[in-house]
Amino acid sequence: MKMEFVAVLFLIAMTMSCENRQKIAPAEGYISVTGGNVWYRIDSEGDQTPIVLLHGGPAGTSYYLNPLSALSKERPVVFYDQLGCGRSDRIEDESLMTIESYVLQLEELCRKLNLKEFHLYGQSWGTILATEYYFKHPERVKSLILSSPVLSSPMWIADTKILVATLPDSVQEAIRVNEENRTFDTPEYQNAVMVYSQTFVARNLPWSYDLDSAFAGTGMNVYLKMWGPSEFNATGTLKDYDVTPRLHRIKVPTLFICGEFDEARPSTVQYYQSLVPGAKFRMIPNVGHITVQDNPNEDIRIISEFLGELN
Repeated sequence: MKMEFVAVLFLIAMTMSCENRQKIAPAEGYISVTGGNVWYRIDSEGDQTPIVLLHGGPAGTSYYLNPLSALSKERPVVFYDQLGCGRSDRIEDESLMTIESYVLQLEELCRKLNLKEFHLYGQSWGTILATEYYFKHPERVKSLILSSPVLSSPMWIADTKILVATLPDSVQEAIRVNEENRTFDTPEYQNAVMVYSQTFVARNLPWSYDLDSAFAGTGMNVYLKMWGPSEFNATGTLKDYDVTPRLHRIKVPTLFICGEFDEARPSTVQYYQSLVPGAKFRMIPNVGHITVQDNPNEDIRIISEFLGELN
């Protein structure tokens, strides 16, 4: 009788677990959020806990995250272009170009898609959005994956100065002169930005169509307002951002990922990891900031392994 009772309890628990899983069908379209309409796509084959993807930028578009569709074999994968870039509405209202506004838009998107609990992946600027969303809605986030994080702008700028100092002297001089003169549109400065990008942002050349589309779809007015004229020159509203004093408050499983030659330098990412109780750290060799483009197979393997332990 005792064994039969245990078996019944097990079957009930399994049934409830299956019922609680969110069965989300593939879909694509637009959803209205505060400030405009955002484009989204759901790739879905498996029925494990969904994952929501937050692209970089600010306003950098989600095209380059397309390789992460491979995760849909296990769970729904939610892509979307944040307001102001890509396939979503462009914006001019600077009151929408804030962390608080993007957190609100993410919550509106998740509610309208009926996402009750999900894993949250952020890449670059998306890690700011992910952590701030978590602090606002911790009950909805099952885990955090923070890829090539920007969790302290002062630390980011210090790191980029170290990286710029490794570039050819002519490139360093072009950066120095044009930043002093604030002539960011000159061919010399733009060439220096490209050299930096191909060394520390995306090293796998030639760049994929997805990466080209991501850069072409960037909302530069948002990027300039919130960040600045280049990855290594922060003049916007995020220039003093620093969430490190609050990282100890993260209570969900957390994975940090970065590349060996990442703008988010491995030593800095490991420092972030040390502030989050129980967090894991993975570095992918010979790749830059956009790990999902430089080595998608390894990036997907690391993420899938982490999520596999959590459902």
